[in-house]
Amino acid sequence: MQMSGEEIRARGLALLRRELGRAGLARFLQHFETGKGDYTREREKELAKLTIAELRQRVRRGKKKNSRGG
Repeated sequence: MQMSGEEIRARGLALLRRELGRAGLARFLQHFETGKGDYTREREKELAKLTIAELRQRVRRGKKKNSRGG
């Protein structure tokens, strides 16, 4: 027997609640919350405003941050 999408969702949430508790389920669901807007378009607009020197600086800061494990 194949379950509908809603049945799968309800069963999954019930299992998560049982295993994680109410607070754990809420925290889990927060990781999958859908945002608003168009991230890609907004990011492209922001990056288009930067100069090459500013981009280089951001890359260097990112490399330093990653090499420190942060």
